Amino acid sequence: MILSVLGGFVGVACGIAISRLVQVFADFKAIVTLGSVVLAFGVSCAIGVFFGFYPARKAAALDPIEALRYE
Repeated sequence: MILSVLGGFVGVACGIAISRLVQVFADFKAIVTLGSVVLAFGVSCAIGVFFGFYPARKAAALDPIEALRYE
């Protein structure tokens, strides 16, 4: 979960930095709203949590003997 949150922060920071660079170099007004930042951060966290818990829950349901047999 911490990795998802950190990834969300890094993604938002990169997005804001790129929008600033576009404003400076391309003479194009890029607007970053709070709603878009919250949405991007929320999607990032939701994907991270889902893809972290789903495999862990699936692995926890396996019988240890059966899981190790195929390794």
